[in-house]
Amino acid sequence: MTTVRHSVCALDCPDTCSLLINVDEAGQGSKLRGNPDHPVTRGFLCGKVARYLEREYHPDRLLYPLRRRGPKGEAQAEWERIGWNEALDTIAAKLKQTSDEFGPEAILPYSYAGTMGTLQGSSMDRRFFHRLGASRLDRTICSSTGGAALMLSQGAKLGMEPEQFVHAKLIIAWGANVLGTNVHLWPFIVEARRRGAKFWVIDPVKNRTGRAADRHFAVNPGSDLALALGLAHIILKNGWEDRRYIDAHTAGFADYEKLSADYTPDRVAEWTGLCACEIEEIARVYAQTKPAAIRLNYGVQRSERGGAAVRAVAALPVLTGQWRHEGGGLQLSTSGGFQFNRAGLEQPDLQKLSPLGREARLINMTELGAELLERTAPPVKALVVYNSNPAAIAPNSARVVAGLKRRDLFTVVLEQFLTDTADYADIVLPVTTFLEHTDLYLAYGHYYLQMARPALPAPGEAKSNVEIFRLLAKRMGFREPCFDDSEDDMIRQALASESPFLEGITLERLEREHSVRLSISQQGVPFLPFADGGFATPVGKFEFGAEALKYAPAAESRFGSAELKLRFPLELISSKNDDSMNSTFGHRAEVDAQTGVAEINPVDAAARGIMDGDAIRLRNDRGQYFCRARVAVHAKPGVVRVPSTRWAKTAPGGLGVNQLTSSRLTDIGGGATFYSCLVEAELAQPTESR
Repeated sequence: MTTVRHSVCALDCPDTCSLLINVDEAGQGSKLRGNPDHPVTRGFLCGKVARYLEREYHPDRLLYPLRRRGPKGEAQAEWERIGWNEALDTIAAKLKQTSDEFGPEAILPYSYAGTMGTLQGSSMDRRFFHRLGASRLDRTICSSTGGAALMLSQGAKLGMEPEQFVHAKLIIAWGANVLGTNVHLWPFIVEARRRGAKFWVIDPVKNRTGRAADRHFAVNPGSDLALALGLAHIILKNGWEDRRYIDAHTAGFADYEKLSADYTPDRVAEWTGLCACEIEEIARVYAQTKPAAIRLNYGVQRSERGGAAVRAVAALPVLTGQWRHEGGGLQLSTSGGFQFNRAGLEQPDLQKLSPLGREARLINMTELGAELLERTAPPVKALVVYNSNPAAIAPNSARVVAGLKRRDLFTVVLEQFLTDTADYADIVLPVTTFLEHTDLYLAYGHYYLQMARPALPAPGEAKSNVEIFRLLAKRMGFREPCFDDSEDDMIRQALASESPFLEGITLERLEREHSVRLSISQQGVPFLPFADGGFATPVGKFEFGAEALKYAPAAESRFGSAELKLRFPLELISSKNDDSMNSTFGHRAEVDAQTGVAEINPVDAAARGIMDGDAIRLRNDRGQYFCRARVAVHAKPGVVRVPSTRWAKTAPGGLGVNQLTSSRLTDIGGGATFYSCLVEAELAQPTESR
C-alpha cells in the first residue's frame, strides 16, 4: 500500500518548498511533488527538485565510509571501504593529535548551505567544534554582505511576504532571476500582471526572467549603487518623496539628500550603461506608482561596493513611502523572522570548556585558499567539510585546490557523492539526504516554519550530520549532556525563544501541521513590517547611512584599473544556473552542458574571431576556464556570462569557473566579490578544450 509522506526541500533557495512523496510498503519513494496546501509551494516544484529521486537512488550515491588510497585530487583515486568504528576512531585520533601538537585552532570546520535544515546545518556540529576549541568559520560566501546591509539600514532581515506581490502595481526584479532561482514567487507576479501591474527587470544579464519582463534594463555589473542614488536624485529633485514617512521614521536624511544631489542622470548613465532617459523613467514610474515592490537578490551584493548597493536600493521604498502600502516595499530576505534560540541550539558557552578556555579565532570562508596556504599561527592542519564543496564553489579555486593538496592537511568530507572536494579527502563519510532525516526549516523567501521527519530510509550506512557529530563527540570523550540531545530536544531548544514571531509554535504543532506561519500578524492580516516604522536599528529608525554610500567603481571593472582593463577587457558574471543549485547537481550530465558555456555579445565575439559553439578559453591572472561560446544578441557588450557551478573535475582540464573569481572581500559583511571580475576570451587550442 502506498502512503503519502510530508517533507521539506532543504536546498539553498528562498522558496523552501513543502513536499509530498509517495512511499511504497518497502520504503521506496516513487513520486515527489509540491504540496498544494502550502501557501507558497502551491503544488509545483522547480525542475531541479522535481527529479530529486534520481539523486536519492543514484548509483554513484555514497553508501559506506571510505578511506583514500593514493594521491589527493585524483578523480579516479582508489578508495577502500571501512567501517564506521574505524572511520570515527581515525578521525578522533587525528583531531586529538592535531589539537595536542598545534592547538585546537589548527582544526577548521567548513560548511555552508548544502542543507538549509537547522539541525543538520548548525546544531550538534557547532556544539562539537565549540567544545573542541576549533577555529570558528565566518560563513560569508553567499549572503552575509546583503544581510549586514539590511541590519545597518533596517535593523532586521525582514521583507515583504511573497503573497503581497499580487497587490503591487509595479514589480522590479533587481538582480533577481525569479524564474531560475525563486520560481514560487512567479505565480504571484503573474497574478499581479493579470491585474495590470508592470514587471521590470534590472540586471546585467538578460536571463529567463529578463526575457519574460515588460522591460529589461541591462546595467553594467557593479553599478547598482550608482543607479539607486541616481533614482533618489530624480525623486528628490521632483518632490516625489514621502516627507511624512521620512520625517517620522528615518535618520540621516539630510546627508543622504545632499549625497544624491551629485548623482545626476547623465553622470549615472555613464556608470550604468543605461541612457539618462531610462534612469528618469525608472525613477518616475517607481515613485508615482503605489504600491510598488522591489525583489532584490544577492547578485547585487557580490561586488566591491555590494553592501552599499543593497543599502541604497533598500532606501528607495523608504524614500517613497512604499512600505505604507499593502503590496509595497522590498524583499531581499525574510530570515530575520525566524528568531530561534541560537545559543540553546549551538551552545557557544562550550568554548569555555575547550583547551583554549575562550572564544576561538574566526576565519572567513571566502579566504579559504589563503588560509590553507599562508596562515602560520597556527596553520590549518585538519579540515572537516560538510554541506559544502569548496573546491568548486569557493573563489580563487586554484589556491583552494593547492591547499587541499597539502600532504600534511588531514581532511574529512561528509558527502552524498564524490565531489571535487571529496577527491582531496583522507576520509569520506556518507550522509543522508533531506528525505532521510528529521529537521527544522526556516525560509528566506517566506514566513512559514516547517518540520520534516524521515520520509525514506537511509541507504547503506549513511548517517545524518547530527548523528555523526554526536558519535564524534563521544569518541573525543566529551561528556556534556548536550551531546546526548535528540533531534526533538534540539528542536524544542531552538523554539524556546523570546521572539513574539515564534509565539505558539511548538514541536507538537509542527508535527501535526508540518508548516506554520510565523506569528508576524493576526490571521488574515497582511504583514507590513515597516508600515509604521518599526525599524530595529539602535535609533529605532531607518538609517540612510550616506557616509557609506558614495559610489566608486570596482578595481576589476570597466571603470576600474586601466592596466587590468587593458589586459582583461571583459567583465565576468558567473550567475546561478537555472537548472542546478550551486554544485549540488554536479553529477548530472546535463548540468555540464548547461554550465559549460559562456554567453558573449556578437561584437565582442567577432573582435576575437569567436563563432557560436567554438571552444574558447577565459583567462585572467588567477586562472583559466575552458568552455563553449554561446554568441547571443541579448548578451550585454563587454560582459561574459557563465552559468555556475559545475564540478571542476568534469570540466575540460579539470578547471571550474571559480579559477577566475577573486577572494577579495566586499565593503561590509566579508562577502565574496564574485562579480567584480575581469577576463579575456580567446579561441582555445584543440588540446586545451578536452
